[in-house]
Amino acid sequence: MAIYFLNLKNFGRANGSSAVRAAAYRAGERIHDERSGKTYDYSGRDDVVHKEIIVPGEFAADDLAWAKDRSILWNSAEQAETRQNARVAREYLVALPFELPQESRVHLAREFSRELVERYRFAADLTVHAPRDFPGSDPRNFHAHLLATTREATGAGLGAKTALEWSDGRRREAGLQPVITELLHVRRRWAETTNEFLSQGHLQGRIDHRTLQAQGIDREPQPWIPRVAFEMERHGYRSELAERIREEHQARMDARLQREAQQAKSSAGPQSLEQIRRESRENWLRLRQANAEPAREAGERSPDDDLAR
Repeated sequence: MAIYFLNLKNFGRANGSSAVRAAAYRAGERIHDERSGKTYDYSGRDDVVHKEIIVPGEFAADDLAWAKDRSILWNSAEQAETRQNARVAREYLVALPFELPQESRVHLAREFSRELVERYRFAADLTVHAPRDFPGSDPRNFHAHLLATTREATGAGLGAKTALEWSDGRRREAGLQPVITELLHVRRRWAETTNEFLSQGHLQGRIDHRTLQAQGIDREPQPWIPRVAFEMERHGYRSELAERIREEHQARMDARLQREAQQAKSSAGPQSLEQIRRESRENWLRLRQANAEPAREAGERSPDDDLAR
């Protein structure tokens, strides 16, 4: 069934990442990073099923060659930042429902991307990936990468920082809610948009962006294994981190089962004297019957046989 997954990742100088490299990897292309002088070549990838760059609709009729060229766009994004801790790009990674046909998955990713572009005025580099043919990989792992600039896209190039990059103080002065509300909005909209496509496809499955507790579901969430640990295990190496996460998850599951058993026992209420006597006699008979089995196997008659009957 369809699952909910939306992850937000930042690319910037603080963590030493490169938006050019990220774009080349996701699009399966060869791009030269003018700032670092490095060339990133991922043209050998065969799992990229769709890629396109989306800009605000008001510029759709303009000649935005600078934005539609992946190399120019992301080199421009890198060159626009001067601070050592500058954020250069944001990425929205979403899981696409494997139940949908390929065309619908691409349409879903494009519609969601278009909505974000119009809301935040950035340029978005959308790539849709099929599951990779690796040992241990999930054949249902269709997903999309939405790599977005942190500056507004204009006819003349990248402009000011988007409102997503503003501090909460500046947002408050502009009459905007704290930036966390934008993340919550995006999470909700991905669930709603995906469910619309599932409904249009006459599929029963639905996804929900809320926590299990908010949904009224009383169960332990599945453990999340970080990518590095997952990749280590996928390549046959042991990951102590992954093992510890699973052990802690199992401990929480065991504790939950114990609590549920205690609650069930408490809710059953006190037993009557007759129930206690009946259970005691049944337990006594089972014990005597079990003790009598060796005697029967030896061809002897047990003094408890009459009672057992």
